[in-house]
Amino acid sequence: MVATFLRENKIAAGLLLVIRLFLGYSWLTAGYGKLTGGFDASGYLKGAIANPVKGPDGNVIYGWYVSFLENFALPNIDIFNTIVPIGEFLVGLGLILGCLTTAAMFFGLVMNFAFFLAGTVSHNPTDLFLGAIILFSGYNAGRFGLDYWVIPYLRKTFNKKRDAQPKLV
Repeated sequence: MVATFLRENKIAAGLLLVIRLFLGYSWLTAGYGKLTGGFDASGYLKGAIANPVKGPDGNVIYGWYVSFLENFALPNIDIFNTIVPIGEFLVGLGLILGCLTTAAMFFGLVMNFAFFLAGTVSHNPTDLFLGAIILFSGYNAGRFGLDYWVIPYLRKTFNKKRDAQPKLV
């Protein structure tokens, strides 16, 4: 019942629009600030490595993620200094415009989980919860946006290509 409401109802699409705009503005402004203000994630990554998330027993919970940060992210900091601000900006733009909404939200959730695994709580739980609602709602989340035109166009284009491929017997 809730799933049908979120995925098909026009009132739900209006509520999802409000959530989408809220999250989109947060992502867009965060990305824009990093793009225009100079961004260097090395301090953040060093802090996440030095102070990993620990359980009540004092053991590191996400050791595999700390290893990823230490052995891949930090040595390739230039890549992360580029993709994080651009990614945040594009997630925000996609959500605000309602264009490829579920893809934008998926990548937003991936970034939120990355921040969460590094130990940043902030507003991440709220963003994860609202983002999961947007992602779960699928097409209806972008109904009042560019997805209204983009998704049918993409479906038509990909179906033509699929139908034009020879069938194996």
